[in-house]
Amino acid sequence: MFAKNIWWPLKGHFDDLHPEYEVMDWRGRSYFADYVFAPKLWKILIEIKGYGEHVANMDRTKYCNELNRETFLSGMGFHVISFAYDDVANRPDLCIYLLRIVLNRYESANTKVERVFFADNEILRYSLFLARPIRPIDVSHYFSIDHRTAVAHLKRLCQKGWLKPIIRGTGSRILYYEVTKQGLESGLI
Repeated sequence: MFAKNIWWPLKGHFDDLHPEYEVMDWRGRSYFADYVFAPKLWKILIEIKGYGEHVANMDRTKYCNELNRETFLSGMGFHVISFAYDDVANRPDLCIYLLRIVLNRYESANTKVERVFFADNEILRYSLFLARPIRPIDVSHYFSIDHRTAVAHLKRLCQKGWLKPIIRGTGSRILYYEVTKQGLESGLI
C-alpha cells in the first residue's frame, strides 16, 4: 500500500527503494525494515506502523526494544521515519507531503539543477545580509569561486528577474547587482 499510495505518486519510480530490507539490531538479531531508500550517500529506513502491533499490544519491554532499535539504526547511519498504517491507507496526501519534506533535506545536493537553485538562494541571502548591492567579487570570495563563475551566477539571477544590474558612471560596465521585488518574492529567501 505504501508503494502504491505514497512512493509511486511522489517519485514515479522505485530506484534505490528496497522493500523488506534486512538489517541487524543492537543485539545482533535480524530485523526486516518495511522499506529502505538507499541512494549512494545516505539511507532512509521507512516503517509503516499499525496501531495494534505498535501501540495497543505493546508492553514496556517491546516499547523499550522499539526505541533501542530505532536509536541503534540511527547510529548505523539510517534516518528512521515512521508512518501510521491508517495514514498510508486513508491520508496518503499527508504522507506524501511529510515524505517530500524528509527527502528534500537529502536530495537537494544530488542534481546539478537543484544545486543551481541552492546557489541562487544563497546569493540572494548573502546580498540581503550585505545590506547593499552585491558585487561579483563578493560572490567570488564568499563561495570561493572564480570571477567568471560569479558573474555567470549573477547574470542568471538577472535573467530570472531576481537581481537587477546597476551601471555606475557613463560606461556600460556592470559593477553591482541589486535584489528586485521579484527576487524578494521568489520564495527562495
